[in-house]
Amino acid sequence: MKARTLVAWNVRRIRLSRGFSQEKLAYEAGIDRSYLASLERQSKNPTIDLLGRIAETLDVQLSEFFVRPSKGGTANSFPKGRKPAGLRRGKG
Repeated sequence: MKARTLVAWNVRRIRLSRGFSQEKLAYEAGIDRSYLASLERQSKNPTIDLLGRIAETLDVQLSEFFVRPSKGGTANSFPKGRKPAGLRRGKG
């Protein structure tokens, strides 16, 4: 797995496990939501300072962004897109 893919996969994995939306994480880390989305899609190459802010916001060590997935865990193992309207928090 390439480094950018690994970082993107781990940012998304940790963000989802902590219950953060992209909007919430971006706001609390002081970055634009569209930049965070681009990072998770591997189209942006974040600086170490930016990764440090994201790690601090998620309350993890920076090294967590470089953990290789276990066998069977891949960049495609997350659901794509937004949740259906009825499944979003506070709806339905």
